[in-house]
Amino acid sequence: MSLSTADEESDEDMSLPADIDWHMLDKSKFFFLGAALFSGVSVALYPIVVLKTRQQVSLSQVSCIRNALSIFRNEGFCGLYRGFGTSLVGTIPARALYMTALEVTKSNVGTATIKLGLSEASAAAIANASAGLSAAMAAQLVWTPVDVVSQRLMVQGEHNSKFPSACKYLNGIDAFRKILRVDGIRGLYRGFGISILTYAPSNAVWWASYSVTQRLVWGGAGWYSENGVNAVRPDSRTVITVQGVSAAMAGGVSAVITMPFDTIKTRLQVLDGGDDKGRRGPTIGQTVRNLVREGGWLACYKGLGPRAASMSMSATTMITTYEFLKRLSAKTPPEGLTP
Repeated sequence: MSLSTADEESDEDMSLPADIDWHMLDKSKFFFLGAALFSGVSVALYPIVVLKTRQQVSLSQVSCIRNALSIFRNEGFCGLYRGFGTSLVGTIPARALYMTALEVTKSNVGTATIKLGLSEASAAAIANASAGLSAAMAAQLVWTPVDVVSQRLMVQGEHNSKFPSACKYLNGIDAFRKILRVDGIRGLYRGFGISILTYAPSNAVWWASYSVTQRLVWGGAGWYSENGVNAVRPDSRTVITVQGVSAAMAGGVSAVITMPFDTIKTRLQVLDGGDDKGRRGPTIGQTVRNLVREGGWLACYKGLGPRAASMSMSATTMITTYEFLKRLSAKTPPEGLTP
């Protein structure tokens, strides 16, 4: 459902660039091109994820630059891509689930909210928040095990960590087998609950913020006036620029709000889930207490710089790639954009 095509719009609504709805997409092209495009995005952004993860498990307050130099010195360039193969393999099905849940939910909720008589702006914010929430929950079914394995590999070369792994992993498959043998399926879904608490609200906040921010940017720049009266229609490059700026702003807000959850999640997932004697790793409460003992409540914000940068860059890259993907996959060209 394109919210801009609602039959009745309030006087406060603005006419925004036409959206491409789920039913307008060529699904086979959408998923095939999506796998290729987002794999490229993962290659570009993965080193930042490694730096963020290393900082979150480090005992000392090491800057991102010093952390990167340490990895280069001790492990070489490949150290910045530890666990990348596992992450990439898991990204494809996780992204497919994410995009499907996102578009289906956004379409259905958007239609329902418009029928309830809400304004286009309110309907868009609610539809985007609901879509982000459901998409994150669906993707975590695949992504949590991938996250556990890849993060174990990421920190394997970290010497300044309180949590050295009892196991040494040769690769993702070896890590998968050892985690499964020691802690069973629960080991692969370690931190699943906190992952939902991290990514579901984060996605809801991000998509809602993105919707609101985009309208603010369009309105502030004067490209669109109320109800599209005397509105200047932007070309494709302008639309992409506004989407990218809005995504970066939304990413920064979301990173700050959900950072403590992400730090706790990372700590839980990189710890050994147990050993042959049946001892289990710490609970969420124990992990929080350990963090506070290490550096007060600010310890929950370890790695905020890399994470905020990662989320802003990822959000900007993701949304521009995603909108480009939707235009490529549309059965008919979208209306409302000049070439």
